[in-house]
Amino acid sequence: MTEDSQRNFRSVYYEKVGFRGVEEKKSLEILLKDDRLGILPPHHESHARVMLYRKEQYSDVLHALKVIRFVSDATPQVEVYLRMCQLESGRLPRSPSFPLDPEDEVFLAIAKAMEEMVEDSVDCYWIIRCFVNQLNKYRDSLPQLPKAFEQYLNLEDSRLLSHLKTCSAVSKLPYDLWFKRCFAGCLPESSLQRVWDKVISGSCKILVFVAVEILLTFKIKVMALNSAEKITKFLENIPQDSSDAIVSKAIDLWHKHCGTPVHSA
Repeated sequence: MTEDSQRNFRSVYYEKVGFRGVEEKKSLEILLKDDRLGILPPHHESHARVMLYRKEQYSDVLHALKVIRFVSDATPQVEVYLRMCQLESGRLPRSPSFPLDPEDEVFLAIAKAMEEMVEDSVDCYWIIRCFVNQLNKYRDSLPQLPKAFEQYLNLEDSRLLSHLKTCSAVSKLPYDLWFKRCFAGCLPESSLQRVWDKVISGSCKILVFVAVEILLTFKIKVMALNSAEKITKFLENIPQDSSDAIVSKAIDLWHKHCGTPVHSA
């Protein structure tokens, strides 16, 4: 049995007997170990050598950015990661003062969250890069997520959806925060890891169910708000103390509507 099938079998088995999440590997661990993401080769004896190459590459790129005075020791670390990625992908602008495009803003949001999860800067950079690359694979699916959100919210609570429509809020919800940034800046890192596990493993639909569960959790508050602006502002800054419960319930919703998928995109 391959490592992937073992991982998926264990995950499904534990969830069936009521221990959901027991065998979930954190996103960071999967990223570092999953051969398909291209960080490490399949042969474990090569890992130390490849990590040495990665560190050297990191140092070389960082040095180049300092030589051309694009970054300095005072540059925020997440911006350093962005500039390194831009340089390696041939997208470095002519000047650091050039405005960032939306794709760069997404990168920074994810980098800021990842920085809280990973202590080593070299590891953090490579994990960010590979996670962003994984998100890019969902580009065709992301535009469909708001409609899927509306569909599942209607199934769970049609009255709540009707309220959003009455307030003309459906089209103004923080979809970019939810689906492009994968809740980076919305949920605390401990909760993000559980969501990103699913994203890394091949499902972006989990993002829809997290968004639905946020609405269900804060239904009373949302129903008391009578304008799209107020609803959106609240959803962009939800209380953090319910985050773990929201993610657990979102995973339950995911299984309820999609069965127990190995991974449902």
